[in-house]
This record gives sequence, structure tokens and C-alpha cells, in this order.
Amino acid sequence: MIVFSHANSFAAGTYRRLFDGWRAAGQKVVAIERYAHAFGHPIGSNWRGMTQQLLTLIDSVPIPRVWLVGHSMGGYISLIAAGLRPERVRGIILLDSPIMSGWKSGIVAIMKVAGQMHRIPLVSMAERRRDRWASKEEAHRYFSEKPVFAAWHPEVLRDYVETGTESDPADNTGTARRLTFRRDVESSIYTTVPHWLVPFLRRHPLGGPVAFIGGRHSNEIKRAGLAATRRFTHGHISWLDGSHLFPFEHPDDTVREVLGWMSRLENL
Repeated sequence: MIVFSHANSFAAGTYRRLFDGWRAAGQKVVAIERYAHAFGHPIGSNWRGMTQQLLTLIDSVPIPRVWLVGHSMGGYISLIAAGLRPERVRGIILLDSPIMSGWKSGIVAIMKVAGQMHRIPLVSMAERRRDRWASKEEAHRYFSEKPVFAAWHPEVLRDYVETGTESDPADNTGTARRLTFRRDVESSIYTTVPHWLVPFLRRHPLGGPVAFIGGRHSNEIKRAGLAATRRFTHGHISWLDGSHLFPFEHPDDTVREVLGWMSRLENL
């Protein structure tokens, strides 16, 4: 069974094509649709609330040991959950979730103490993100004209518009749409990012092997570096064409690569 965790601002419905591919290969797949949006499940300091959401899901499945697969934010939450429930983990596969360490994580720690995390570009982008459109068609046209979204597989983009937007209750026409992933949640996730992942992983054995799949043109990997990722994956790293969002750009390749790592890690 795959327990999947999504990236920040992209709910699980956006990954439908990946889920379908894994299910066609015989895997069961479960996922939280949107972290930090359900009543009683806050983000929490250092993502403790979201980690608890994932732990609750892991504890609820009847299979003794599961595969944790996570994209970006979802990969980090998967690592923390694996350290807290190692006996439930068969293996972890990170989709462009490079582990930050050294002076870079130190800067994040200082910014958090100083209350300056709101100044990072990702936060301001999230706060300014357009979140309403007159119709589903307008939303699709808006995203398809953006270079980042234009690189996506057409089905994934349709799934994002279909499941990533909902009827706008402030509209009387019944056609207007708004993002389901709230901007304030997205920005708060960025400002509470854990900075202590390396010491945490040293203290908490994960219970299963780890693999990392990176996008060849990922800016996130350039920013974070790969030194810590190489250490904790023992060199189990592979690459796919695309950016940090390669699961949306090349979903079928991502399906195959994840299944390939599951097979290889199973035989270690």
C-alpha cells in the first residue's frame, strides 16, 4: 500500500493520474486530500499538526507496513512520520524533497526566531496568489497560459482545475470558482517549515530504506543541495526530466520510477 502526501498548495486530487497508474500496477493508494484544512488539524509548529494527520492515516490502515511516498512538503512530512512510526514503514520515496542541512537550515532557524519568515518570496507569492475565477473554463485558461502550468500533462491540469477549485459561495451565478487550498494555509506552511530534519533523522531510525527522485531542472534542489539527501538515502537517487513539479509534468514516468524504486528497495 502507498500512503501518499501532497505538495504545498496542490491537493491530492491533482495526482489522480499517478494514483491510477499505481493502482493499475496492483497497489492500494490512500492520501489526505488537503493537509491543514480539516477541523481540528492545524498546521502546527514545525508541521506537527500535519504530521499527526499523516500518523492518524497510517494508524488507520489495516496493512502492517506501508510505503510512504511524498512530493515536496509531503516528502518531509513522510520522513517525520516514518521516524515516529518506524514499525509501520516499508520504505519512503521522496519526490523532489531535498533535505536541507548545515548553514542553510541554520538560516531558516534564525529567521523563524526573528519572526522574519513572512519575508521569503514563497510566502508573499502565496499571499498574492489569484484564487477566484468567473468559471471553470476561465480558471483552466488562466492556468494553461502560465508557463509553470503550461508544462503540465493536460490531464493533470484538468484534474487540478476540477479538484483544486470549488464553487465560490460568494457568487450568485453558480459558475464562479475559487481555490480549495486556502492562501493563508499555504503561506503558513512555508513559515513553519521544520528546520531540524537532519538531527531528527539521526535520532529516529526510519524503519525502512529511502529513495529520492529529483527533477533535473528543479530549483528547489539547487537551493537546498543534495549532501544530506545522499547521506540519508545511501545514494538511492534517480532523476526525471522536469522541474520541481515533475510529477505533474511527467506523471507516467513518475509512476514507473516510483514502482521501480519500490521493487529495488524491497530487495535490499
